[in-house]
Amino acid sequence: MQIGLHDKTVLLGVTGSIAAYKTCEVARLFVKAGADVHVVMSSAAQRFVSALTFEALTGNPVLHEESESWSSDLNHIDIGKKADIFLIAPATANTINKLSKGIADTLLLQTALAYSGTLLIAPAANTQMIANHYTEGSLKMLAVNDVRIIAPQKKLLACGDEGNGALSEPQEIFYQGCKALLEEGFWRDRKVVVTGGGTREKIDEVRYLSNYSSGKMAKSLATALYLKGADVCYISTMPHEELPAQIYTIDVEDAAEMLTYTVDAVRVAKKGVMRKPSLNSPEAIGMIQKTPYLFMVAAVADFTPAYPQSGKLKKSQLGDQWEISLKQTEDILKSLNKEGIITVGFKAEMDGKTGLENARNLITHKEVTAVCYNLLQDSRSFGTQENEVTFITQTDETSLGKMNKLALSFSILEQSRLLEKVTHE
Repeated sequence: MQIGLHDKTVLLGVTGSIAAYKTCEVARLFVKAGADVHVVMSSAAQRFVSALTFEALTGNPVLHEESESWSSDLNHIDIGKKADIFLIAPATANTINKLSKGIADTLLLQTALAYSGTLLIAPAANTQMIANHYTEGSLKMLAVNDVRIIAPQKKLLACGDEGNGALSEPQEIFYQGCKALLEEGFWRDRKVVVTGGGTREKIDEVRYLSNYSSGKMAKSLATALYLKGADVCYISTMPHEELPAQIYTIDVEDAAEMLTYTVDAVRVAKKGVMRKPSLNSPEAIGMIQKTPYLFMVAAVADFTPAYPQSGKLKKSQLGDQWEISLKQTEDILKSLNKEGIITVGFKAEMDGKTGLENARNLITHKEVTAVCYNLLQDSRSFGTQENEVTFITQTDETSLGKMNKLALSFSILEQSRLLEKVTHE
């Protein structure tokens, strides 16, 4: 998924941890997304990765003890003035404890103390150093002061110990950095449910009925919502390892499971307890809970085998022809209680003459707030990197054009912002 950060500037801080080499990949991801990336390194960090490496990756000079200049902006005061975020990865236990106390005895810490924007840190240290009560207290103090903590992983550490303390994966650090850059007040902490993928209706233990849905549009939409700051619950039949780790995921198989978990997720979203809100969210300071959203992107089977079998049916027992008795599945969008939630349905059609009208009818027949209509050519239209959508409401139809699915997701969210005002009028 290509995230556009062409108008953003990122300052990366690298401290003296063996995990410093992973920051090279973090820098590469931000550069690939179009961000202007600058790096400040501690002297200890240069023992693991050279400044030249980051200069080659970013195309910008690296700030360190030997390169600081007061005849340019390559100094600990000016370098942060143009940065939208300051991300320190890895952040050693030493750095964490000094940051929380306002100590600035290195160039990197001086840069952090002088920086007034959004600060993120990704800890990396031995398990005992992370678990030490001083470090735990420092992390809590930093969080109270609005520093965003990118939690470390539990795994085998470079020192040979196994436990918590490994640097978060570069992709996850990148995602959380992007969220800090792209989130906005409308979506921040808003509860959103997204369904995706084609359901698999069991015939026996090795066979099922399904469709060509790849789930890519739903994953792109869930990612876009996360980056905008939403509290996302993603329900899908498809793998989702590449999604941001903070997205709450539920794995399902068939239409019945999709219905059960969607109903439950919507109920929880309406209560506003999907996840604990951040300290500065409207919920935390007593404001009214934001109206939740449901994006029903999943391709739910219309029929399921009436008599799914245990074990594997033998070809020799079935004969030359095999007739499977099917029964209708329950229509999730139609049966769902949509009171108190804004619902956006997705409608894929292959008939250019009737498809648009069928999508329009979804609004009245299934009482959804809006519909994303997609005209497909044939089965090869599934699983592609691009999509084309017409956004339909009770009063308007807006063509969003053809683009990659993540960019399209951001366009869908812009249109969806307007739905809250319509439903409250």
